[in-house]
Amino acid sequence: MGGSPAGWSGQLFAVGMVSGVPWALTSGDLLLVLGLACLFFEVLKSTNTGRSSVVEHMLSMLVFVVFLVEFLLVGGAASSVFFLLMMMSIFDVVAGFTVSITSAGRDVTMS
Repeated sequence: MGGSPAGWSGQLFAVGMVSGVPWALTSGDLLLVLGLACLFFEVLKSTNTGRSSVVEHMLSMLVFVVFLVEFLLVGGAASSVFFLLMMMSIFDVVAGFTVSITSAGRDVTMS
């Protein structure tokens, strides 16, 4: 029924843990780690204010909308890996707007 496409669940390697249980890294796990690294840099980048920040917010929103449409309509995208990547994209949108609003609030002075 559901589940990850075969490409995302393929084991890349396994590491023996001290507990004796092997920990396996799949290609989907690796993709999520790369997505988290990209999200980190996006949040850092959102701290810069300027004219380009509005365009970047719009592009981040567009990426989320594309993720959402694909998740709902494309069978191969109905996986937990894709869902978590989509959640990272909405966190990017919310974090970008939050940082921009917060920094804009500091720039406004009450007189």
